[in-house]
Amino acid sequence: MQAEKTARRVTLTDWMRLRLKGIVEPMAAFCLRLGLRPNTMTLLGLLGTVVGAVFLALGQMTVGGLLILVSGWFDGLDGAMARQLNQPTRFGAFMDSVTDRWSELSIFLGLLLYYLRQPPPASTLYCLLIFVATMGTVMVSYTKSRAETLGFDCNVGLLTRMERYLVMAPALVLNLPWLALWIIAILANFTALQRAWHVGRQAQDKPHAQD
Repeated sequence: MQAEKTARRVTLTDWMRLRLKGIVEPMAAFCLRLGLRPNTMTLLGLLGTVVGAVFLALGQMTVGGLLILVSGWFDGLDGAMARQLNQPTRFGAFMDSVTDRWSELSIFLGLLLYYLRQPPPASTLYCLLIFVATMGTVMVSYTKSRAETLGFDCNVGLLTRMERYLVMAPALVLNLPWLALWIIAILANFTALQRAWHVGRQAQDKPHAQD
């Protein structure tokens, strides 16, 4: 057993939440006055991303990117709204995590459908790149979830959800999907390895944790 519990690291998400609090909190209060609820915002964010992914599949990268960029704000608003209502729940956190995964995977699906229509060898290269980027994205989430289930700290990593959003959305708006795919394919998998290494170090003091 570790002598001391590892201190929680400040992530980019934590830093962004603090810096944008003056913008997010009034927006959250306004949405509450309109009668919207946190889970509604979560689902609206997912819907906006899925619609954006449809535009990506049609080759309308800028339009799709703008929809995805706007939808990303809902991801911050739902949590802020729940806090203002003093109603943060485990189900709300679960919903947020699940819709985050669906949102990211829908973006990759939209890009996959677009590149499948391109002539080879570019289509083959980018379809492979999308698969590797998707694999890295899933593994970043899985390593954290599995580690925390086993009692390990896993609040580390170079390219977490917020960073991937800040890479993907602007790149799509600028019609540079290939750039986002290369960055995510490389750095998301690196992040998963970072997390595995971080947990491995802690496991030296917790030898009885099982797979």
